[in-house]
Amino acid sequence: MDGIAQGWMLLLIGMATVFAFLALLVAAMNLSAAFFRKFGHLFPEPEKSESHLEVAKEDRSDIAVVLAAVRSHTGN
Repeated sequence: MDGIAQGWMLLLIGMATVFAFLALLVAAMNLSAAFFRKFGHLFPEPEKSESHLEVAKEDRSDIAVVLAAVRSHTGN
């Protein structure tokens, strides 16, 4: 019977630890959200440039070349 009581105690301590950690995590996230709502203007978003689209087009052409080489090598 002593083993069952220890098991229940371990269960309760483990569940309480997880609950406390999650409560602290929620509190920390709420505090950080409040901080960035108040001071968000000090952290501007980086501007998006058109160069990302150009790089994506070049990457797609490289992929097409590799796929064509694999198809010609395998005979498909």
